Amino acid sequence: MVPDELKQHIGKIDPPHVREIEKGAIRRYAEAVGDDNPLYYDEEYAAKTRYGGIIAPPGFFGWSIKPATASEGIIGLMTAMIEAGYAGILDGGMAYELFLPVRAGDTLVASPKVKGVTAKEGKSGTMMVCQFEVAYLNQNGDLVAKAFQTLIGRKL
Repeated sequence: MVPDELKQHIGKIDPPHVREIEKGAIRRYAEAVGDDNPLYYDEEYAAKTRYGGIIAPPGFFGWSIKPATASEGIIGLMTAMIEAGYAGILDGGMAYELFLPVRAGDTLVASPKVKGVTAKEGKSGTMMVCQFEVAYLNQNGDLVAKAFQTLIGRKL
């Protein structure tokens, strides 16, 4: 059973935050994940493709211009998880739906939302499985991607 102090965060949306997509950051991210596709760093090559220029690798949505602020959404849920004793937090995975390429020079607005919290019984006791969704809109208001993340909390 999911405690009420966790349930109250379901459906909460964090304040949107702005992220900038910079060409050098795209290259550094591609290098960090070991992806040497020239679409991510070679302007001449990228210009000749259907994209017409450098794009970001899947999963790279730039860096926030300002740090995230406290909220009732994701940060609030994580705080409530710790206070409820579920401080053993494990990354349960990430998935993406990609709609449009993210380009160098884009400005994205990210809107994180708490999608759900469910209780699961495991060998070590009850775990809380939290699902989050982040929608990314570009400067034109177009949906470029959705990210889906799962975090698992267990009592220590």
